[in-house]
Amino acid sequence: MEFLTWNESLAVGVSTVDAQHRGLVDLVNRLHTAMSEGRGKVMLGETIDELVDYTKIHFSTEETYFDRYGYPEAGSHKSEHEAFIAKVADFKQGFEEDRLMLSLEVMDFLGEWLVDHISVRDKAFGPFLNDHGVA
Repeated sequence: MEFLTWNESLAVGVSTVDAQHRGLVDLVNRLHTAMSEGRGKVMLGETIDELVDYTKIHFSTEETYFDRYGYPEAGSHKSEHEAFIAKVADFKQGFEEDRLMLSLEVMDFLGEWLVDHISVRDKAFGPFLNDHGVA
């Protein structure tokens, strides 16, 4: 059962970004599945590592567009990215040090942040980039 469901209401209208968003939703779903099936710590650790790496790549893609086209909300948007990366890195470190168990609370944070960020913040830059010829 999926934890998050991708649907077109989350599409921002920039194909590269939308494809990466689908990938992030898939990663969160895989992490949730691994957690709910009680898979070993190694499997969960690998999935968390993949989420951390993929998120950095994705945010870099968005930020490259911002810089290239002069997106006016780039500063605050980048700050949200940095805060998310730091939070997920804290989860990862806590998990690796056995200080934090992956819980529904962590999954809720990931899911809510991702959906809110895409449906509000990322939706705002889609039309801006479209107006600059990015589809």
